Parts: sequence; structure tokens; C-alpha cells
Amino acid sequence: MSAAGIRQKLLVKFREVTGDRAERLVAALSAFEGGAGADALGEVARELHTLKGEARMMGFSALSSIAHLAEDLLERLPRAQDGKALRALLRACESIPFLLDEEPEGGSLAEEIDRELRGLLGEPAAAGSKPEPKAEAPAAEPTGAPTQSAAEAPPKEEKPAPPKAEPPPKAEMPSKAARGGGSIRVQLDALDEIAGLAGDVMVEGAKSGARVLELRRLLDGWTRLADRLLAVARTGQNGALVADIEDELHRLRTEAFRFFHRHAESVGDVRELLSGLAERVATARLIPLSGIFAGLPGAARQLAREHGKEVHCTVEGGDTGVDKSILPSLNDPLIHLVRNAIDHGIESPEEREAAGKPPVGMLRITARPDGDRLEVVLEDDGRGIDPDRVRQTAVERNVISAAEAAGMSRASAIDLIFHPGFSTRKQASEISGRGVGLDVVRRKVVSLGGTVTVQSELGKGTRFVLRLPQSVALMKVLLFRIDDDVFGLPAVDVEGVGRIDPDAVLEIAGVRTIRYKDRFLPIVSLGPLLALNGGPRGRRPQAVFVWQGNHGVALVVDGFVGDREVAVKAPSAFLKGLRYVSGAAAMEDGRVALLLSTAELIAAARNFGAHAQGRKAGRKLRVLLADDSLIAREAEAALLRSQGHEVDEAGDGEEAWQKLSVGTYDLLITDVQMPNLDGIALTRRVKSSRHQHLPVVILSSLSAPQDLRRGAEAGADAYIGKSELDGEKLAATIERLCGTGS
Repeated sequence: MSAAGIRQKLLVKFREVTGDRAERLVAALSAFEGGAGADALGEVARELHTLKGEARMMGFSALSSIAHLAEDLLERLPRAQDGKALRALLRACESIPFLLDEEPEGGSLAEEIDRELRGLLGEPAAAGSKPEPKAEAPAAEPTGAPTQSAAEAPPKEEKPAPPKAEPPPKAEMPSKAARGGGSIRVQLDALDEIAGLAGDVMVEGAKSGARVLELRRLLDGWTRLADRLLAVARTGQNGALVADIEDELHRLRTEAFRFFHRHAESVGDVRELLSGLAERVATARLIPLSGIFAGLPGAARQLAREHGKEVHCTVEGGDTGVDKSILPSLNDPLIHLVRNAIDHGIESPEEREAAGKPPVGMLRITARPDGDRLEVVLEDDGRGIDPDRVRQTAVERNVISAAEAAGMSRASAIDLIFHPGFSTRKQASEISGRGVGLDVVRRKVVSLGGTVTVQSELGKGTRFVLRLPQSVALMKVLLFRIDDDVFGLPAVDVEGVGRIDPDAVLEIAGVRTIRYKDRFLPIVSLGPLLALNGGPRGRRPQAVFVWQGNHGVALVVDGFVGDREVAVKAPSAFLKGLRYVSGAAAMEDGRVALLLSTAELIAAARNFGAHAQGRKAGRKLRVLLADDSLIAREAEAALLRSQGHEVDEAGDGEEAWQKLSVGTYDLLITDVQMPNLDGIALTRRVKSSRHQHLPVVILSSLSAPQDLRRGAEAGADAYIGKSELDGEKLAATIERLCGTGS
């Protein structure tokens, strides 16, 4: 085979290896930028030297020349102070995958990078579009006919060259994984393990064939014995024939038992082998996140320059693997979050210095496996998110009502940035610069079976957490029944299972909820939600307690099948588009279990609760709530907030009195039995002070006639037993005392 033929055969491998090399170069330069020191530069020097030789051997003379110029510029890097050399090297290394798409002798991008590097080195620009490295041996003959150097080439008739597409900004560059087709690289040792397991499975298959023959012999023996028994029954013979039959029966029974035990052990071995094989295949499908992580620091730098800002971006955990079907779809959400952080989260150098921060903003992206999930965190030290501004903008944009906004917790308010109503730049600028297209980010991540949550502290920064399945080939799920149909949920989203005790159910704003692990979860019957016949059965129905991100739900089901690891398959054309269904898995009895989307189920439960809250909107009051029981106080406060009121909480009567002394309130709601100062004494103190016109509602588990009389004598305006508390009764009482009708 000719040299040109060999090069052509190696071209695909060269592109792949060079793409990886470019990622390592960018990562090492970014590490040097972050203070890694000489070790990082040594790695860059080694990679550039190897790249230069490989590019020359493969006929990519322009790339070889750029690598050589980058080597020269690298020698000046430790002494350079203005950062221009480092930025030029980063741009050159980030452009390597795109240089491979140009002509081997170079195109417009190669010329641009060549001019920039030579300008920094103080060298004249190379003639033509094929700059050659100085003091280097002639490049190997490229594929096709020999070519002359630019200086020796005879003049040619000038032809207008077709315009070449400039590479998009690095923030838009598709990752290598995103561009890739249907192939991935697998480590040789992983293939060896898979091959070894496959060989063991084949051996077990041969053993299974032998067991089939053994079982056939056993069945033949039982058949012969049955024939002899029938003959004895017909002729009435006994004696020696019966003794022979008895011996044969004992022999067959012993062989059958032995066969059963051997077969059971063999089935266990096969299951273990197949499970190991499936795990190895799933592992082989994992691709390191470095495929998309390597380009993020460059994207951050470019976006920062465009906005007149300075940002140092670091990435960690690039060696963490993720399923090949997920990796391409993860690129866009990460780029969007990087753009969002720089464009709207990190302040300008002047703002940062005025706030006592260093002028260079910090952006940190990390990844780590968490069980069978992948956790990707993107955090910045920017201005953070102002929940009050978020609420205000949400009301102005008719995303939520004023009553809903008033009843929202801080975390729920910040979560509004993922609403489609915040997807334009104008809207984002009105909420402290967050939310540009973040609904798209959440929708994309949810479609991958993951979640996006956000935490933020005003003036200190914001932290986005993406949690996705690390592999979609295998998943541990909890299986349960709705009527006779089987459904499943990812086990990682299941907090626990149990029964719904009617006495533990609390209605908050028209929504039935139950407290589970210090959280109030809405109760949803899964059968009706899926438009199936199943529904709550019995007084204490079974439920799955599910939690994802900042929200959860108690799903009422008809029964449990168990938890197991299943091979997940995409929904068929028949199931595609079915609400809440994200996949399917075959079961051992031939049935198919439909796997449900936790995020969609929780969203459905929250939407129902939001509609119920909207029906109860009214005038906003400032309420002081006194109760020494944290659980009771939390439930009562949630009920009041769901009706649109602002709630200030106190742990006992004395604390409530102190708050009354310094604050202004429209209503006091108090328990009776509390330390320091009980509710009766607190009511008397209020009614004999300057707060005598403040309406007081006693809310207590004590509801005997004498208790009500004590409350009335103390001056309480209303007395409600906790056992009869519901949203309608509380709203009616507040309306009567304070006139809160809308």
C-alpha cells in the first residue's frame, strides 16, 4: 500500500486522537491559567510536539506549522505578563478540531491563527496559506499529487475561493461527543471483560442444552414408570413387579431432586453472568464528560470578553463517564448555563470591586457520580438571585397571582426562573439577570430523566445542580401495580413506601397532604391520574413517597411488585407521547412495565395544588402565629401562606409578645399550651394593652366546652379546634374577623 493509502486509512483515527489531544491541551492551559505551574506547561509542550509530528506525517501542513508556532510561543509564556500569549494559545488549541475540517494546506481559520501567533512572536506573516515551520525537515508528501512550497509555487490564475465557514464562537461549538455518529471508543480491558463474560455465557448455553437432554431422559423414565403402574392396576399383579416399580420410583425421584438443585444453581450462575455482562456493556457505553467539559473554559473566556468582564472558569470531574446517548444532549444545557452565569450572574470588574470582590469572577463546573446518577454542578460567585424581584416580575408577567407570590417560600420563588415566562432577555434583566432561557435547560434535562435545582444567596453567587441518570441502559426501579398493570419509578427518586393513614392527612388550600420526613407532600392517586381503573383501596391505601429536586409527592398505588434492575427500552411508537411515560422494561413473566417520569408526576401534583391555591386568593394579611409544636406550626403556616397571607412565627407566647411589641400585625393566631407564656395568658395580655383591637384566634387541640369558655373569657375573637381545622374554615374565620374577601 502507498504512503497516501496508509494516510487515508489512518485519517479517521488521526481525527479522533487529535480531538482528544486538543481537549487535553485546553485543559492543561486552563490549569496553568488557574495557577497549576510548570507541570501544566510541560504537558502542553509534550502534546504540541506530538501533534506537530503526527500532523506533518498525515499531510496537515497548516496544523503542523501552527503547532510549531505554538511551541515557540509556549517558551515565552511563563515570562508573559499581559495574558495575550495565553489567550492566543488557548484559541489555537480550541480551534484544532475545526482546522481538521479545512484543507490540509490550510484555510481562512489557519491563516488567521498563523497571523496571530506570528504577530506575538514578532515574525513576518507566512506567504500564501501554507506557512511552513522554520528549521524543520520537509513535510511528508500529502495525499495525492506532490505540492510545492508557497514560496516556490508558480503563479496561478486567481479564482475566488468559496467562502469558508468560520468556526462559531466556542460557546456554540458542538462537542466531539455531540458531533460523533454511532461509534464510541472502548478500553481494551473492558472489551476483554465483555468477551470473557460472553464466553462464559456461551458455556452456560451449552450446559443448558445438556440439561434439556437430561430432563428428557427423566421424563421418559417417568413415562415408562407410569405405563408399568397402569399395567399393574389393570392386571392386579403384585410381588416382584411392584417391588421393581418401587425401586424405579425412588431412583427417579432422587434424580429429579438432583436435577432440580443443579438446574437452580445453574440458573443463578446464568443470571449472575448476564447481570455482569449487562453492567460491563453499560459501562462500555459511558463516555467521559471531558468531551464537553474541555470547551467550557474557552466558551466562558470568550463570552466574558464580549461582555467586558473577566472570568476564570475551572472544570473538575471530566473523567466521569455518562451514557453515550445522554452526552450530546447535555452540551446545550451546560453552554446555556455558562452563558447565563457570565451574561447575567457575574458582575463587571467595577461592580465586583465596589462590592469588595476580586475583579475576576469565578465559575466552577464539577461532575461526580452519585449512586447510579450523575451530578453536575455549575456555580458562580456573582450577584445571586433576588427572590423578591423574581416574585414581582412573576406577578407583572401574569405567571402567578399576587396571592400565590405572597405564599411562596424563598426556594419556590427562585424556582420560578425556570418558568417559560422568564425566557426573554428583557424579563431576565428584571429579575437580577437570571433566567435567560432556563425553561429550555430544565425541559432538556427533564427529557433525559434528570432534574435541575438552583440555590442562590444574594450578593454571593448561584449554584445550579443537574442530576441525571449516568446510564440509560440499566436502571434500578421500584415496580408497583395499578389494577393489573405494572409501572415503575427510578429507585433513586423513591424516598420510601408505606400507607396513608387518614388521621395523618392534612388539607392545605384544598390539597390533601401528608407529612413525610419533615416535608408536606401532596397526595395523588396514580390510577385516576393515569386515567386507569385503579384507585385507593381500603382505609389505609399503599403509597410511594417520591422526591426529586425541591419537590415531592405521595403516589397512591394498588400494590407493590418489588425493586429490581431492568434493561430500559425507549417507548415504542404506540407509547411515544403518552403522558408521564419515559420508557419500558420487559419482566420475567412476559409483561411489560411502563416506567414513569418522576418529574412529570411531581409537576402534575404541584399544578393541581397551584390551581387550588389560586381559588383562595384574597387580601393579604400580616399574621403572627404562636405555637410551640414545630410540626403544627409549619402546617398552619403553610395553610395561611397558601391563602396569600404573610406569616411571622413564634415558638411560644413570650416570643409572640416580643414580636408584637416591635412589629405590626393584622391577626394573631395562638395555641393554648405553650411554655413561658401560654395562649390564654397571651390573649389576656394583648386585650389589655394597646393591641386590644388586634383580632385573636385560638387554635388548639383542647376543644372541650370549658376550654372554649376560657378562651372567650380571655378575650379571644374565635376558637378553632385543631382536629376540625381545614382551609375553608380558617379562611371563613379570617374573612369574618378581618374582611379578606377578594
